Amino acid sequence: MTVIGFLSVAPVIEGSMASEVAKAVDALDEFDVAYETTPMGTTIEAGGTEELFAAAQAAHEAVDADRVSTVLKIDDKRTREEPASEKVADVEAALGRPARNGGDPDV
Repeated sequence: MTVIGFLSVAPVIEGSMASEVAKAVDALDEFDVAYETTPMGTTIEAGGTEELFAAAQAAHEAVDADRVSTVLKIDDKRTREEPASEKVADVEAALGRPARNGGDPDV
């Protein structure tokens, strides 16, 4: 079984969150998960929900702030394997083109 999660861990602090978010992402390396970090969060693929929850908890706890906001969205397809890359490929097939525009992400 493949479980896909979208994790957003954000310290509630003034200024840049980059160094604290980096700690959260770094904590994922201690687990048997694949992940891809994006500007808005990190997609995680795990073999099951226990591993996904453990990785998300470690990421949350790695942030050193008085207040931390964490959101975890889970896609648990229990009857078949489908990695995140297949989900993107399905959307691209429906679009008839790549899902990314290749432009400036800040636009």
